[in-house]
Amino acid sequence: MQPLPDTESTTPPPTGYVPYVPPPSTAPQREIVALALADPLRWLAAGGRDLLAAKGIALFYGLCFWLMAVVLAAVFRHQPEYTMSIVSGCFLVGPFLAMGLYEVSRRRELGLVPELGASITCWDAHIRSMAMLVLVLMVLELLWGRASLVVFAVFFHTGMPSTANVLQAVFSPDNWQFLATYLVVGSVFAGLVYAFCVVSIPMVLDRDTDAITAAITSFQVVTSNPLTMLLWGVLITSLLLGAMLLPWSVGLLLVGPWLGHASWHAYRRAVRWAEPGPAGT
Repeated sequence: MQPLPDTESTTPPPTGYVPYVPPPSTAPQREIVALALADPLRWLAAGGRDLLAAKGIALFYGLCFWLMAVVLAAVFRHQPEYTMSIVSGCFLVGPFLAMGLYEVSRRRELGLVPELGASITCWDAHIRSMAMLVLVLMVLELLWGRASLVVFAVFFHTGMPSTANVLQAVFSPDNWQFLATYLVVGSVFAGLVYAFCVVSIPMVLDRDTDAITAAITSFQVVTSNPLTMLLWGVLITSLLLGAMLLPWSVGLLLVGPWLGHASWHAYRRAVRWAEPGPAGT
């Protein structure tokens, strides 16, 4: 039996037919910038200038970060097995709280006067994208917390260590397998949270992009500049731990807003926006 001829491929287009050609994009095009190892220090310097220019606003947000640390310490004293869950929750809430600090840095960059009210309400115009980012990070946070409890349950199957000896139990040489597993699991989830939000929230504030585009861009920034972004993550972690080791974690009053402002400058350095050229170029 002979196959039927392919009439669709041989039928000529109707007279006057013009194929559709989509118009060129008029949206600014983003570009991931190659970063130097010294850039994180420049971001910290620029963040310090923003902090000094708006001390009152920085103090307000510093108090918010400090209260988070107080809650973390209270949970550690009474329910140590939930400490990692609260830590991950702080990693979740912290960047969104810092959005007000990004707004302060953004206004200074534009030559506008920073205002506490504007920093608090800067969410309003970006609520949909922010809600999606919250949802994604909440899923990561819940998985992180569950994984933490599973690790505790596996290695302390005879009962959770009490608050009085939890540090001795956790860091004992006899429990090195637990410590190694706990650090690996925590590092994986912390790395994911860091990669997806290190520049995504400043990008949403700056360009009102959707959450998926912002998260992908943030991930690309990390993978395109692994050494610089690893150094930036180490600096963030070291400064936060140093601030929390001070009595009553008072260092967060300064370090919290300082890192918030510096994170804005990290985004502005890592992502460049260019207006598209005219058609045909």
